[in-house]
Amino acid sequence: MRIIEVHSPLAAVIAEHAQGKGPNKRAFHGFWSSSLTDSALRGLPDIELLDMELRLSWIDQIFSVSTLPLVMDGDTGGQVRHFEYMVKAMERRGVSAVVIEDKSGEKRNSLLPGDGLHTMASVDDFCEKISRGKAAQSSSEFMIIARLEGLITGLPRQEILDRAGAYVAAGADGLVLHSRSADEGPLLDLARELRKRHPHTLLVAIPTAYPSVTEEDLHAAGFNLIIYANQMLRAATRAMEEVSHRILDHGRALEAGEICIETSKLLSMPDDKRPIVRAPRS
Repeated sequence: MRIIEVHSPLAAVIAEHAQGKGPNKRAFHGFWSSSLTDSALRGLPDIELLDMELRLSWIDQIFSVSTLPLVMDGDTGGQVRHFEYMVKAMERRGVSAVVIEDKSGEKRNSLLPGDGLHTMASVDDFCEKISRGKAAQSSSEFMIIARLEGLITGLPRQEILDRAGAYVAAGADGLVLHSRSADEGPLLDLARELRKRHPHTLLVAIPTAYPSVTEEDLHAAGFNLIIYANQMLRAATRAMEEVSHRILDHGRALEAGEICIETSKLLSMPDDKRPIVRAPRS
């Protein structure tokens, strides 16, 4: 399965109706609500600054135009008691799952390079957060997914495996194996071992830093779910930068129009919900 980041109802409509070429006609099975893109869209740093209820109100708007399931980026999950209420709030809004990362202290995006930026949570504290979150949910269908940050912070391989085992024992429904390295070898190796140790646990990849790895390779290593975590907003941001520069460079809108969709397509979106634009592919 594959899901993709959506940061607005328009992005959700486009993603839901996107379809790949070829006999498989790949499609997205759901959405990812990213704290990074939610923050960036509002001109804010990704430091766990956004109010959870505010983010959930934006998800309400996405659900108003789509019925696809949504997985929420829950950052660290905050304090244990706060996470219990977060779980209840997400369930009420129709969120299918939340991903929380096993770090503590001031939130820094995991893709930021540098030593000393990221601090691991204690295993006991993180397990308590998982178990109390599971106890707080009202439906057995809601999922709590633990994000393993050990490859980010440089933990030994065995410690990452031990942490994964503890999180599953605490009730985690799934595991995200996260990496910011372009070398996917260690990640795939760990994934294969995790799949052997936890054959019935959802295993999730977020291939932002290693985009050349195919879905087939990830599935072969044991991953069930792939999250394309920020590509929609990154693409939109590049297009907006280019449009604004072209208008300023030429003193008119003609050259900018070459990379814009027709106004008529934008006007028709609320009614027919067809994909706005299909980028050419070789």
